[in-house]
Amino acid sequence: MGYDLEQERQRAVQRFTQGQNPDAICASFGRSRSWLYKWVARAASGDPDWFRELSREPHRQPLRTPAEVEAIVTAVRRHLDHDDLFCGPQAILWELEEMGIRPLVSISTIERILRRHSLTKRRGRGYAPKGKAYPALPAQQPNQTHQADLVGPRYLRGPVRFYSFNAVDLRTSRCGLEPLPSCQQACKNDPL
Repeated sequence: MGYDLEQERQRAVQRFTQGQNPDAICASFGRSRSWLYKWVARAASGDPDWFRELSREPHRQPLRTPAEVEAIVTAVRRHLDHDDLFCGPQAILWELEEMGIRPLVSISTIERILRRHSLTKRRGRGYAPKGKAYPALPAQQPNQTHQADLVGPRYLRGPVRFYSFNAVDLRTSRCGLEPLPSCQQACKNDPL
C-alpha cells in the first residue's frame, strides 16, 4: 500500500511540473490542494527520497528514563526476588535510596520500567499444604501456650525497614506485637 501512495505522489508532482491545473490534479487523486503543494515543496527540496513518508517519531525523548537507571531498577528487582524479599516498586525505591542512587526515580517510573521489562508478574509462591498434620499444642488455660513468629522486613513511609515479633496466646487468641528495627536502621540510630 505504501508503494501505491509513493507512486501517486510522484505522478501528482510530475503532472504539476508539466503545467496541469492543480484543481484537476487534486480532483483526479481525491486529494486537497495542501496535499499537492506539500509534495511539490518536498520534490523541490532536492531530497532523492522526497516521495517517502517521514517518521513521526520524535527525534529525541528528553523525559525518557536513562538506560543505566532502567538497568539498576531491573537488577534490584531481580535481586530482591532472588532473595525472596518484597520486590514491588516501593521496596525497589527504598533499596535505591539505601544504595545512594541519585536522582531517585518515582514509584510510577519504577512501575513503568517493570512493565516494560515484563517483571510485574506475581510470584507463584504461596502456601501449598503438604498433607502433613501439625501437632496440636495443649492450650487449656490462658497464658499456657504461645505461638511466636518473626515477620519482615516491613516498611514504613520512607526507607524505614523493620521486623515484627508476634506472639499469640493459643487459648485466647490475643496477640502481642513488638516492632524491631532492622540491623542497619538500629546501627544508624545507635552507633557503638
